[in-house]
Amino acid sequence: MGILIVDDNEANLFVIEKLLNRAGYTDLLSFTSAHDLFGYLESDNPYIVAEQVDVILMDIMMPEVDGIDACRRLQQIPHIKDIPVIFVTALEDSAKVVEALDAGGMDYLMKPINKTELLARIRVALRLKYEKDWHKKQEEKIVNELELSMQVQTSLLSEPVYKDNLLIKASYLPAFKLAGDLYYWHKIDEDRYAAIQLDMMGHGISSSLVCMFISSVLRDAIRSNPDPEYVIGELNRWMNSLNQHNQKIPYYFTAIYIMLDTSQRKIEYINAGHPTGHALIDGSHVVDLKSNTCAVGFFPDIQTDKKTITYSQSLQLLICTDGVHEAIDKYEQTGTEFLKSISHTLLECGKDAEPLDLILTPEQKEAGTDDMCIVLIQAT
Repeated sequence: MGILIVDDNEANLFVIEKLLNRAGYTDLLSFTSAHDLFGYLESDNPYIVAEQVDVILMDIMMPEVDGIDACRRLQQIPHIKDIPVIFVTALEDSAKVVEALDAGGMDYLMKPINKTELLARIRVALRLKYEKDWHKKQEEKIVNELELSMQVQTSLLSEPVYKDNLLIKASYLPAFKLAGDLYYWHKIDEDRYAAIQLDMMGHGISSSLVCMFISSVLRDAIRSNPDPEYVIGELNRWMNSLNQHNQKIPYYFTAIYIMLDTSQRKIEYINAGHPTGHALIDGSHVVDLKSNTCAVGFFPDIQTDKKTITYSQSLQLLICTDGVHEAIDKYEQTGTEFLKSISHTLLECGKDAEPLDLILTPEQKEAGTDDMCIVLIQAT
């Protein structure tokens, strides 16, 4: 524990040091000016020095730089601003005292100094400093854990697929470090791929954890049987199992699950309460992949209705989470109609550009308040 004392009168410094020494405070440093104080605080190892300081006792009336200006300067230095400052003054000017407290001081003492009063104020300041330090360490711990969780969550997302006859890629812009959107695809065999985009209810840690849990279930389900009805049924069964153990916040998600067969030139899909997807068939007409069942996790049993779309020459699928639609709608465009209208543009530029960059302006992406995810699939 370190206490810094700043006073241009050496007699005052001597008195304060003696009072504190007798009370058991021995880690003291005294300065006769604010310049000397900052010279110490901004030394070669300023962060280490700041960690060793718990309280600053500061005179208000000092030459060159007074205590109030010095306190204002302390408040502008991030690693120092949380050190409590107790003003020590002989002024009986209440306006000056108010100015000192407004500058960032937490308390004040009137001269001549009363020992009991001095020690009581220091104890209060130390409790405040220790509480702030504890909260700061907890915040740093949470930030580090969130960073690690974000890396784990990102590692679950699929890498793009670039083949002569197939492109699968995604653009993803989470609203927070941890998000509730997920995309994943799996190569079943040489001709078939399974792909899903889902949007978990809510944001933050709880949603991302459920999302990571479902990602594991999803992988096992696809390896067992990639058929859309089986996979969605398995996901619903596990979500209900999770909700039975968590009665306070029932979780659910919307999703589009697709199985693509490039040899038979068809897709089979289920849209479980997800925003409508769009399939550009043979470069000429658009087919909507509308919702054909409820969101996953709502009910113990889910009634699935698998749909099939075929193509002759080419297929382009565009699937978006509701965050994309909301960003488009904010600029007075209808999300679904707008996405249909740019299908040909995506067909021409899809391999060379990020889908989000083609669909949303920088302003729309900046103004978004929800996770935004786009999955683009092109097969020829």
